[in-house]
Amino acid sequence: MSDLRDLYQEVILDHSKRPRNFRELPEANYRADGYNPLCGDRATVFVRLDGDRVADVAFKGSGCSISTASASMMTESVKGKSREEVERLFTRFHELVTGSPDKKDQAAVPELGKLAVFSGVCEFPVRVKCASLPWHTLKAALEGDAVPVSTELSESSSGDGGGKAR
Repeated sequence: MSDLRDLYQEVILDHSKRPRNFRELPEANYRADGYNPLCGDRATVFVRLDGDRVADVAFKGSGCSISTASASMMTESVKGKSREEVERLFTRFHELVTGSPDKKDQAAVPELGKLAVFSGVCEFPVRVKCASLPWHTLKAALEGDAVPVSTELSESSSGDGGGKAR
C-alpha cells in the first residue's frame, strides 16, 4: 500500500472517530442542512461570520466515515478565511473529489493542505457525494439558502452531489 493511501486511511479514520468542531453553534449567523438519501448522511453546518471572515464554524449530524471526516476537516480549513477564500477552497476541493482518477495528483494543489487526502475519493463515485455533502452544505449556509442540500439530482444540479432538494 502506498504512503498516500496509508495517510488517507489514517487521517480519515482520525477525523471520523474524533471529529473537530462537532457541535452546535448557537451564535451562528448562518446555517444549512444537508442530506444524502443514498447512504443516510445528514449534516447541519453552522457559520459565524465576523465581517467577511469565518470567525467560527461547526457541524452536527450523522454519516459515514468519509462524510464525517470531510465535515471535520472542512471546518478546520475554513476558519479564519474570507468568503472569497472559502469559495476558492470549495472549488479546489470539488475539483479534487469529482475529477478524473488519472488526474487526481494534479487536482491536489498545495492550497488544499491536508484535504489532499481526499484525492482517492474520485476513484469511488458513490463516495464523492459523501465527501462533498458538507461542502455543499457550507456553501448553502454562506449563501443564506434555506432549501436543504441533497445529493439527489434535480434540474439545477450537475450530478456531482450538489443538487438542491426540491
